[in-house]
Amino acid sequence: MPPRIHIVGVGGPGTSAIAIILREMGGVVSGSDMVESPTVDRLRSLGVAVNVPHDAGVIAECEIVTHSAAVRETNVELVAARQAGKTVWSRAQMLGWISTQARTVAVAGTHGKTTTTTLLTLMLRAAGRDPGYLIGAEVPQLESSAHWGSDVFVVEADESDSSHRAIAPDSTILTNVDTDHLDEHGSFAGIVASFDSYLSEVEGIKVVCADDATALQLARRHGAITYGISDATASTEINTVDVRATDLRFAGDVSHFVAHMAQGSIAVSLALRGEHNVRNCLAALAMAVQLGVEPGVAAEAVRNFAGVRRRFDLRATEGGATFVDDYAHLPAEITAVLRAVRTDNVGWKRVVAVFQPNRFNRMAMMSDQYRDAFVDADVVVITDIYASGTDRIEGVTGQLVVDAVRAAHPTARVEWLAERADLVDFVAREVRDGDLCISMGCGDIETLPDEVVARKRELSRGR
Repeated sequence: MPPRIHIVGVGGPGTSAIAIILREMGGVVSGSDMVESPTVDRLRSLGVAVNVPHDAGVIAECEIVTHSAAVRETNVELVAARQAGKTVWSRAQMLGWISTQARTVAVAGTHGKTTTTTLLTLMLRAAGRDPGYLIGAEVPQLESSAHWGSDVFVVEADESDSSHRAIAPDSTILTNVDTDHLDEHGSFAGIVASFDSYLSEVEGIKVVCADDATALQLARRHGAITYGISDATASTEINTVDVRATDLRFAGDVSHFVAHMAQGSIAVSLALRGEHNVRNCLAALAMAVQLGVEPGVAAEAVRNFAGVRRRFDLRATEGGATFVDDYAHLPAEITAVLRAVRTDNVGWKRVVAVFQPNRFNRMAMMSDQYRDAFVDADVVVITDIYASGTDRIEGVTGQLVVDAVRAAHPTARVEWLAERADLVDFVAREVRDGDLCISMGCGDIETLPDEVVARKRELSRGR
């Protein structure tokens, strides 16, 4: 462990988790951020010295300076570090170094990484083990989003900044392969090639989804253990799928199924809704069993799963309406979440889907792919793009998503409300008794339920 590591932008979910791990490893860790936050307060309580705002002078005592992809190269601390000849690592490079310090199990794929990583961690803990983990969201059942344990290290391997290529895992899960981060990989073929190369370098256990056609091809090429749902994998010779789910039944927020594997069959009741989460659970179950966890212990670990923040996160009920927040921001994710709602809608009269597109470069390249994502919603409300550190592109707005959905579904009710105040007021007036309002995206849309509830209360008082 170097004598001191400084993390620029330490208040972010990914970088704060790295700070926690480095601190628990025994390192001297400092960091900086633009604003004070509860995350910054927590890091300070753990012994991480955090300065707000950024200050070029703080890097003087550091040996290594690391940063997230969201931090610009012109940041004063990064500039000072390079001028001083310090070693400067990206978050991906730092994560890669950490992964060499333990037996690492990485969870890769376009969707489902956070939930799968969490489920696997809980299964290992239920078996009395002390896994390390790094999870890109808050998990109510875990003390923190990161921990440096005494057993395997379970980590999300993110393709957005090619972290999955920097990490050196002993074993891996690949949940799926979909189009995203074209600015990083250039094309879908580039994404596939990246995961192909990634799997080729993993020497241990490989668990790959058979329900995703591209992932299945990679699984066969690399001799992976496969998992899937029977109906979805029927066309791929279901008997060749190693871990499979049958007898799916959805009741409210619980998914019931039977998992079949070489060790036998076991009934599972997962406290999450939707087929996509059944797949996430199968992936974690397959890996957990390979790591020595008894199937019954693994199944029991997910029975009372409290979920992951911003994954179908119940935020409020007001005026007979239910408000849910979800991180879904890609077409397949939105489709899966809304389909799960329709599978067992517990009596909701209408589904009002509010979507905040994310990143100008993403929308410039793939806004048309959202055309069929909202078919299970009764009302679709689109607002403008959340930049997430990307530069504005002339002519690229949330209207592109609106146009794509309207062109594919002319009779669908699709509303375009670019300004936040207009969005909040519209949703507050539109959502009524018996509705489910689900806000989706990975930007500041997460506060929309609170804003809408506050506005509904104002309206009820005649304001």
